Amino acid sequence: MKKRLRLVLFVSLAFLLSFAPNLCAEEGVTDTEIHLGQWGPQTGPAAAWGNVARGTGDYFKWINDNGGIHGRKIVYHMFDDGYNPAKTKAGVKELQEGTGIFAWACGVGTSPGLAVRDYLAKRNVPWVGPAAGSMHWVNPPQKNLFAVYPLYVGEAKALVRYAIEKMGKKRIAIAYLNDEYGKNGLRGALAELKAHGMKAVAQVSMETKDSDLKPHVMQLRKSKADMVLMWTTVGHSARIVGISKAMQFAPQFMSTSTTSDFPLMMHITKGIWEGVITATLGELPESDHPLLNKYKKEVFDKYAAKEERWGVFYYAGIIFTEPMIEGLKKAGRDLTRESFITAMEQINGFKGIGPEVNYKPYNKNDMYSRQGASQTFLVQCLAGGKAKKLTDWMDIK
Repeated sequence: MKKRLRLVLFVSLAFLLSFAPNLCAEEGVTDTEIHLGQWGPQTGPAAAWGNVARGTGDYFKWINDNGGIHGRKIVYHMFDDGYNPAKTKAGVKELQEGTGIFAWACGVGTSPGLAVRDYLAKRNVPWVGPAAGSMHWVNPPQKNLFAVYPLYVGEAKALVRYAIEKMGKKRIAIAYLNDEYGKNGLRGALAELKAHGMKAVAQVSMETKDSDLKPHVMQLRKSKADMVLMWTTVGHSARIVGISKAMQFAPQFMSTSTTSDFPLMMHITKGIWEGVITATLGELPESDHPLLNKYKKEVFDKYAAKEERWGVFYYAGIIFTEPMIEGLKKAGRDLTRESFITAMEQINGFKGIGPEVNYKPYNKNDMYSRQGASQTFLVQCLAGGKAKKLTDWMDIK
């Protein structure tokens, strides 16, 4: 009887131990897989930014076909939130609690990101490379969140500074989306104007749903601005430039990196984007940068859908996740969220196809412990969607 009882106990223990690796494993990690999530607007007013998420997906396919991460393959979960914060929140919660996501990559939009920032923080779920340059990611910093995108505030400062100091502009107006994305750019622009003893001659806000922008452009024209800084969606920016041309209002237009995909902007505007100056966050599509050309050949040419287009927005999905892949590699085979966060904190001087990325051990009083990049450079759109580089990479804080 005792022998039989010992045998039953032994078999039961062996059975339980066979499941121990799965019972003890980190959420979203198995012996062969790492589950990563992302939202991205494939439809709606910001659909032009949808190829960020598609670029990430193709990059992950390339990582998998080149051995994965320490023997594990990335399982990529992406959903279309339509740039709607309510959909972002519902989709993230469903995947996080239903599927189990180890970490989140990118995610387009300030307002969509704000809808899930605190939810992910409470669960200590890592989030790397939000596809928006918002101060909300790092002020105050959060242990689980690693920003890659240069701050919109810095971009706006760089553009206004160039307009004043290099182009001699005197009357600067700002057109901005009435959400946290637009307001981040507005704050940076106003701060730089103040530093030069100047004020904006007009501040014109608009809503995501606004389609008739003639009244907005009339305000800009009435201000007699010689430079208009646009912190709006791709569609809004295209309409502003188009309506201005029809009204024979021809200031120097400047804009954020979210409109720096010049071939796309030229296509949307039927060529009138030529001459616009923007900040940007990655090497130019036509440059001879070795790593960028490697991605073009080995990622885009091999994995991208036929209708996909090579440009800044597509490979921004790589820029924002290069540090994430670096962190996963540094974390080693014994992958947990804590080991991954520690590995991310050790990234210093990392240079892919975007700005240099540096992190530090978490410090609640130092936003640069989590704001990885502070560099941008300025470009001007030329005929055919080509880009003229106006500055080198520069640090703007």
